[in-house]
Amino acid sequence: MAVSERKHALITGTSSGIGAAIAQTLLAQGWKVTGLSRQPGALTHPQFTHQTLDVTDLDALQGYLAHITRVDAVIHAAGMMKAAPLGQLNVADSEKLWRLHVQVAEVLADRLVDKLPSGGRIILLGSRTSSGAAGRSQYVTTKSAMIGMVRSWAAELAPRGITVNIVAPGATETPMLNQPGRQSSPPKLPPIGRFIQPQEVADLVCYLLSPSAAAITGQQLVICGGASL
Repeated sequence: MAVSERKHALITGTSSGIGAAIAQTLLAQGWKVTGLSRQPGALTHPQFTHQTLDVTDLDALQGYLAHITRVDAVIHAAGMMKAAPLGQLNVADSEKLWRLHVQVAEVLADRLVDKLPSGGRIILLGSRTSSGAAGRSQYVTTKSAMIGMVRSWAAELAPRGITVNIVAPGATETPMLNQPGRQSSPPKLPPIGRFIQPQEVADLVCYLLSPSAAAITGQQLVICGGASL
């Protein structure tokens, strides 16, 4: 495939976990990928460009996005977990979660929407806990907000042939699974007897990027190993 024919995906959080799995899968499918994360990670490929960037620095993020000329898919996979019960909530943690999960998504979509062609895709990584989870109210709030945001964008962009969706995993075997700060709400093994694998999430994301998913928009697709049952 000629370089000019390659589709271009911009992905946050490509240094590890789900973001890295999505990037690697798309590269194997012939995409050109730009990854944004604070650390470069281990991924190397001729069609992969990494930009070292703290995406929560919104001014720096907007400055970088201004130089993007064409993009076919915007995938916000960067995430963090903070968990605490009522009576122990930390306002600074709430602000960090909101900035990363919601405001970064807003900036990405707002600055890149006019650079997406018909057939373009916006995908946010949500959480199967978006409808509520004890001890995780701060995290859940941000993932719940994504749903209304994505449905609004989907309604706006449907006439342009651009879809907007959420892929919402349950407990996934990534570094975030054992991230400090979630002692009050540790991950639970899904009914299938194992944690979700990053590649399973990446494969669902890649399906939503395909022409076969052109009629799916404004949806939250949950992949949780039965944890929501």
